[in-house]
Amino acid sequence: MSKKPKSVPKFRSEAEERRFWETRDSSDHIDWSKAERVRLPNLKPSTTAISLRLPVSLLDRIKVAANKRDVPYQSLIKTWLAEKTGNG
Repeated sequence: MSKKPKSVPKFRSEAEERRFWETRDSSDHIDWSKAERVRLPNLKPSTTAISLRLPVSLLDRIKVAANKRDVPYQSLIKTWLAEKTGNG
């Protein structure tokens, strides 16, 4: 980077910071040539609870499939959804 990076402002909230970075190129503010790769082994992905309505017969079949695999049915649903969406 040949020019001096612009300063990053102080943010009042995470939402304010998110809006800032969504509309700017980070290379204007950070010299990425000096960046170092790090590992965050204990970082857990954010999750959120959802309500999902399923026909009783479908839920029963899912529970049977989960029981055969000896896993909680909620875990089986998450695994199947991840595989179907290409995130598994």
